[in-house]
Amino acid sequence: MTVDVRAVNREAWNHLVKKGNRWTVPVTSEEVARARQGDWSLILTPSRPVPREWFGELRGRRVLGLASGGGQQGPILAAAGAEVTLFDNSPAQLEQDRRVAERDGLTLHTVEGDMRDLSCFPDQSFDLVFHPCSNCFVPEILPVWREAARVLRTGGVLLSGIVNPIVFCSDLELERQGIAQLKYPIPYSDLDYPEDPEIRKFREDQLPISFGHTLQDQIGGQTQAGLSIEGFYEDTWVGAPEPIHRFVNGYIATLARKR
Repeated sequence: MTVDVRAVNREAWNHLVKKGNRWTVPVTSEEVARARQGDWSLILTPSRPVPREWFGELRGRRVLGLASGGGQQGPILAAAGAEVTLFDNSPAQLEQDRRVAERDGLTLHTVEGDMRDLSCFPDQSFDLVFHPCSNCFVPEILPVWREAARVLRTGGVLLSGIVNPIVFCSDLELERQGIAQLKYPIPYSDLDYPEDPEIRKFREDQLPISFGHTLQDQIGGQTQAGLSIEGFYEDTWVGAPEPIHRFVNGYIATLARKR
Protein backbone atom coordinates (compact mmCIF):
# COMPACT_ATOMS: atom_id res chain seq x y z
CA MET A 1 0.00 0.00 0.00
CA THR A 2 1.32 3.41 -0.99
CA VAL A 3 1.47 5.92 1.85
CA ASP A 4 1.00 9.63 1.20
CA VAL A 5 3.82 10.78 3.47
CA ARG A 6 3.10 14.44 2.97
CA ALA A 7 -0.57 14.05 3.96
CA VAL A 8 0.20 11.89 6.98
CA ASN A 9 2.89 14.24 8.24
CA ARG A 10 0.74 17.31 7.64
CA GLU A 11 -1.92 15.88 9.95
CA ALA A 12 0.72 14.69 12.42
CA TRP A 13 2.14 18.19 12.82
CA ASN A 14 -1.34 19.67 13.03
CA HIS A 15 -1.94 17.23 15.88
CA LEU A 16 1.34 18.17 17.57
CA VAL A 17 0.30 21.82 17.51
CA LYS A 18 -2.82 20.89 19.47
CA LYS A 19 -0.70 18.95 21.96
CA GLY A 20 1.70 21.87 22.46
CA ASN A 21 4.79 20.06 21.20
CA ARG A 22 8.03 21.95 21.89
CA TRP A 23 8.53 22.82 18.22
CA THR A 24 5.05 24.31 17.87
CA VAL A 25 5.05 26.80 20.75
CA PRO A 26 5.42 30.39 19.47
CA VAL A 27 7.86 32.94 20.80
CA THR A 28 6.62 35.52 23.28
CA SER A 29 6.01 39.20 22.67
CA GLU A 30 8.98 39.88 24.96
CA GLU A 31 11.27 37.83 22.70
CA VAL A 32 10.01 39.70 19.65
CA ALA A 33 10.60 43.04 21.39
CA ARG A 34 14.16 42.05 22.25
CA ALA A 35 14.78 40.92 18.67
CA ARG A 36 13.71 44.36 17.45
CA GLN A 37 16.48 45.77 19.63
CA GLY A 38 19.05 43.34 18.21
CA ASP A 39 18.96 40.86 21.11
CA TRP A 40 18.07 37.48 19.58
CA SER A 41 19.31 33.99 18.80
CA LEU A 42 17.95 31.02 16.85
CA ILE A 43 18.59 27.30 16.75
CA LEU A 44 18.74 24.93 13.79
CA THR A 45 19.23 21.95 16.09
CA PRO A 46 17.84 21.22 19.58
CA SER A 47 20.18 23.24 21.78
CA ARG A 48 23.10 25.17 20.33
CA PRO A 49 22.47 28.71 19.03
CA VAL A 50 23.48 29.42 15.44
CA PRO A 51 26.52 31.75 15.33
CA ARG A 52 25.29 35.25 14.58
CA GLU A 53 27.92 35.71 11.88
CA TRP A 54 26.23 32.93 9.88
CA PHE A 55 23.28 35.26 9.25
CA GLY A 56 25.17 38.37 8.19
CA GLU A 57 23.13 41.56 8.02
CA LEU A 58 19.44 40.68 8.15
CA ARG A 59 17.81 44.06 7.71
CA GLY A 60 16.14 44.20 4.32
CA ARG A 61 17.28 40.73 3.28
CA ARG A 62 14.85 38.24 1.74
CA VAL A 63 14.67 35.17 3.98
CA LEU A 64 12.88 31.87 3.39
CA GLY A 65 12.04 29.78 6.45
CA LEU A 66 12.02 26.34 4.82
CA ALA A 67 9.86 23.80 6.71
CA SER A 68 10.12 26.35 9.50
CA GLY A 69 6.55 26.98 10.66
CA GLY A 70 5.55 27.11 14.31
CA GLY A 71 5.86 30.74 15.32
CA GLN A 72 9.46 30.43 16.45
CA GLN A 73 12.11 31.36 13.86
CA GLY A 74 10.08 33.44 11.38
CA PRO A 75 8.88 36.10 13.84
CA ILE A 76 12.37 36.59 15.25
CA LEU A 77 13.88 36.99 11.78
CA ALA A 78 11.15 39.47 10.85
CA ALA A 79 11.64 41.43 14.07
CA ALA A 80 15.36 41.57 13.28
CA GLY A 81 14.52 43.34 10.01
CA ALA A 82 14.33 40.58 7.40
CA GLU A 83 11.63 40.19 4.75
CA VAL A 84 10.41 36.74 5.76
CA THR A 85 8.50 34.06 3.88
CA LEU A 86 7.63 30.87 5.76
CA PHE A 87 7.08 27.63 3.85
CA ASP A 88 5.70 24.62 5.71
CA ASN A 89 3.61 21.49 5.18
CA SER A 90 1.40 22.07 8.22
CA PRO A 91 -1.33 24.74 8.09
CA ALA A 92 -1.56 24.65 11.88
CA GLN A 93 2.16 25.44 12.17
CA LEU A 94 1.82 28.34 9.74
CA GLU A 95 -1.16 29.62 11.70
CA GLN A 96 1.12 29.91 14.74
CA ASP A 97 3.30 32.31 12.75
CA ARG A 98 0.34 34.34 11.55
CA ARG A 99 -0.92 34.69 15.12
CA VAL A 100 2.44 36.02 16.30
CA ALA A 101 2.61 38.42 13.36
CA GLU A 102 -0.84 39.81 14.15
CA ARG A 103 -0.13 39.99 17.87
CA ASP A 104 3.18 41.82 17.51
CA GLY A 105 2.69 43.83 14.34
CA LEU A 106 5.07 41.84 12.14
CA THR A 107 4.96 41.31 8.39
CA LEU A 108 5.23 37.62 7.45
CA HIS A 109 4.26 35.74 4.31
CA THR A 110 3.19 32.10 4.75
CA VAL A 111 3.00 29.40 2.08
CA GLU A 112 1.83 25.80 2.56
CA GLY A 113 3.66 23.17 0.54
CA ASP A 114 6.15 20.33 0.21
CA MET A 115 9.76 21.29 0.97
CA ARG A 116 10.87 19.26 -2.07
CA ASP A 117 8.93 21.52 -4.44
CA LEU A 118 9.47 25.28 -4.27
CA SER A 119 8.15 25.91 -7.77
CA CYS A 120 5.95 28.72 -6.43
CA PHE A 121 9.14 30.79 -6.07
CA PRO A 122 11.21 32.08 -9.00
CA ASP A 123 14.94 31.44 -9.28
CA GLN A 124 17.13 33.55 -6.99
CA SER A 125 14.21 34.76 -4.85
CA PHE A 126 16.02 34.76 -1.50
CA ASP A 127 19.24 35.91 0.14
CA LEU A 128 19.05 33.35 2.94
CA VAL A 129 17.24 30.05 3.50
CA PHE A 130 16.78 28.96 7.12
CA HIS A 131 16.05 25.22 7.28
CA PRO A 132 15.90 23.74 10.81
CA CYS A 133 15.88 19.96 11.39
CA SER A 134 12.94 18.82 9.29
CA ASN A 135 14.12 16.94 6.21
CA CYS A 136 13.89 13.77 8.33
CA PHE A 137 10.15 13.99 7.51
CA VAL A 138 10.50 13.49 3.74
CA PRO A 139 11.64 10.27 2.04
CA GLU A 140 14.24 11.92 -0.19
CA ILE A 141 16.27 15.07 0.42
CA LEU A 142 18.25 15.69 -2.76
CA PRO A 143 15.26 17.61 -4.19
CA VAL A 144 15.24 19.76 -1.04
CA TRP A 145 18.83 20.84 -1.64
CA ARG A 146 18.30 21.41 -5.37
CA GLU A 147 15.26 23.59 -4.76
CA ALA A 148 16.92 25.53 -1.95
CA ALA A 149 19.90 26.23 -4.19
CA ARG A 150 17.66 27.27 -7.07
CA VAL A 151 15.73 29.88 -5.06
CA LEU A 152 18.91 31.32 -3.52
CA ARG A 153 20.63 34.21 -5.22
CA THR A 154 24.26 33.67 -6.17
CA GLY A 155 26.27 34.17 -2.99
CA GLY A 156 23.22 33.53 -0.80
CA VAL A 157 23.40 31.11 2.12
CA LEU A 158 21.50 28.04 3.27
CA LEU A 159 21.52 27.35 7.02
CA SER A 160 20.45 23.78 7.73
CA GLY A 161 19.82 21.56 10.72
CA ILE A 162 20.46 17.86 10.09
CA VAL A 163 19.72 14.75 12.12
CA ASN A 164 22.76 12.47 12.35
CA PRO A 165 21.45 9.16 10.93
CA ILE A 166 22.96 7.25 13.87
CA VAL A 167 19.94 8.48 15.86
CA PHE A 168 17.69 6.17 13.82
CA CYS A 169 19.77 3.01 14.26
CA SER A 170 18.95 1.97 17.83
CA ASP A 171 16.54 -0.75 18.92
CA LEU A 172 13.54 1.30 20.07
CA GLU A 173 12.34 -1.19 22.70
CA LEU A 174 15.79 -1.40 24.29
CA GLU A 175 16.11 2.39 24.20
CA ARG A 176 13.25 2.62 26.68
CA GLN A 177 15.36 0.46 29.01
CA GLY A 178 18.31 2.83 28.63
CA ILE A 179 20.22 0.50 26.31
CA ALA A 180 21.73 1.69 23.03
CA GLN A 181 21.94 -1.26 20.65
CA LEU A 182 22.04 -0.98 16.86
CA LYS A 183 19.11 -2.53 14.97
CA TYR A 184 18.08 -0.47 11.94
CA PRO A 185 20.37 0.24 8.94
CA ILE A 186 20.75 3.58 7.19
CA PRO A 187 19.07 4.83 5.07
CA TYR A 188 16.18 4.37 7.46
CA SER A 189 12.41 4.68 6.95
CA ASP A 190 9.55 4.06 9.38
CA LEU A 191 7.70 2.66 6.37
CA ASP A 192 10.11 -0.27 6.11
CA TYR A 193 8.96 -1.67 9.46
CA PRO A 194 5.14 -1.67 9.46
CA GLU A 195 4.95 -4.69 11.80
CA ASP A 196 7.46 -3.37 14.34
CA PRO A 197 5.41 -2.76 17.52
CA GLU A 198 7.37 0.39 18.37
CA ILE A 199 6.79 1.86 14.90
CA ARG A 200 3.09 0.95 15.10
CA LYS A 201 2.94 2.88 18.37
CA PHE A 202 4.30 5.97 16.57
CA ARG A 203 1.38 5.71 14.15
CA GLU A 204 -1.13 5.20 16.96
CA ASP A 205 0.25 8.30 18.69
CA GLN A 206 -0.10 10.26 15.42
CA LEU A 207 3.62 11.06 15.23
CA PRO A 208 5.21 12.03 11.90
CA ILE A 209 6.70 9.40 9.63
CA SER A 210 10.48 9.72 9.95
CA PHE A 211 13.43 8.97 7.69
CA GLY A 212 17.15 8.66 8.47
CA HIS A 213 19.12 9.92 5.47
CA THR A 214 22.73 9.10 4.74
CA LEU A 215 25.36 11.73 5.45
CA GLN A 216 26.31 11.44 1.78
CA ASP A 217 22.86 12.77 0.86
CA GLN A 218 22.69 15.26 3.71
CA ILE A 219 26.14 16.81 3.30
CA GLY A 220 27.25 15.68 -0.14
CA GLY A 221 23.81 16.44 -1.53
CA GLN A 222 24.30 20.12 -0.74
CA THR A 223 27.56 20.28 -2.66
CA GLN A 224 25.98 18.40 -5.60
CA ALA A 225 23.31 21.10 -5.69
CA GLY A 226 25.94 23.79 -6.23
CA LEU A 227 26.49 24.85 -2.63
CA SER A 228 29.80 25.16 -0.79
CA ILE A 229 29.92 24.15 2.88
CA GLU A 230 31.50 27.04 4.81
CA GLY A 231 30.34 26.33 8.36
CA PHE A 232 29.70 23.18 10.39
CA TYR A 233 29.02 22.26 14.00
CA GLU A 234 27.51 19.42 16.03
CA ASP A 235 24.87 19.57 18.72
CA THR A 236 23.10 17.28 21.16
CA TRP A 237 19.64 17.14 22.66
CA VAL A 238 20.17 17.94 26.33
CA GLY A 239 17.95 15.69 28.42
CA ALA A 240 16.85 13.49 25.50
CA PRO A 241 15.59 10.09 26.74
CA GLU A 242 17.32 8.07 24.00
CA PRO A 243 20.64 6.67 25.31
CA ILE A 244 22.40 7.09 21.95
CA HIS A 245 22.73 10.80 22.81
CA ARG A 246 25.12 9.88 25.63
CA PHE A 247 27.61 8.56 23.09
CA VAL A 248 27.43 10.79 20.02
CA ASN A 249 26.16 14.20 19.00
CA GLY A 250 22.90 13.47 17.24
CA TYR A 251 22.59 16.74 15.29
CA ILE A 252 24.57 18.76 12.75
CA ALA A 253 24.25 22.31 11.45
CA THR A 254 25.73 23.53 8.18
CA LEU A 255 26.23 26.86 6.49
CA ALA A 256 26.33 26.45 2.70
CA ARG A 257 26.82 29.23 0.14
CA LYS A 258 25.53 29.19 -3.43
CA ARG A 259 28.46 29.24 -5.81
